Amino acid sequence: MKIAIMGGTFNPIHYAHLLSAEQVREGLEFNKIIFVPAARPPHKSNPDIIAAEHRFQMVLLATENNPFFEVSRIELERKGPSYTFQTIKALRKIYGETNELAWIIGADSLIEYKIWKDFDEVLKQCTLIATTRPNYNLEQVPLEILNRVKTFQITGFDMSATEIRHRIRNNMSIRYLVPETVAAYIHKHQLYSDRS
Repeated sequence: MKIAIMGGTFNPIHYAHLLSAEQVREGLEFNKIIFVPAARPPHKSNPDIIAAEHRFQMVLLATENNPFFEVSRIELERKGPSYTFQTIKALRKIYGETNELAWIIGADSLIEYKIWKDFDEVLKQCTLIATTRPNYNLEQVPLEILNRVKTFQITGFDMSATEIRHRIRNNMSIRYLVPETVAAYIHKHQLYSDRS
């Protein structure tokens, strides 16, 4: 079985996340994509990051209609910072050595590879799939890293969770940026609106 993992803060999850996952699944013929919301991202101290349980619930809502998508609580249930290499090791124990594991990241994250904990261990445990957008300049990524990952171009989709949070704080519409169920969850729990 071929399994790809999409980790992230998902603060909140939006259509660009979902589109990237679906295009990787179909284009590289994965059997399923596992979304792993980070409980405590070690490299992000943004006060805008809401409680992990809220982010987990939104990912559940966003993925519920895709039979190829699953959501894991693995990082929510582990104490301490959410390190990628620990998550991959834990998933490797669950799925065994015979199944292929891959980790999906945005190509822009490769520039920060030096601050990843045990980056080499990540590459030993799984294939790293770096998604790029049209016209993204991969020359910013060191060749020593670029040669060790698989790049995959996805449809251009200029959207960010930062922009969505900004729109919420300014009473602007987020329709067509996030699934309706996610928008309803944000509204019900008044997420992001009281943050500056």
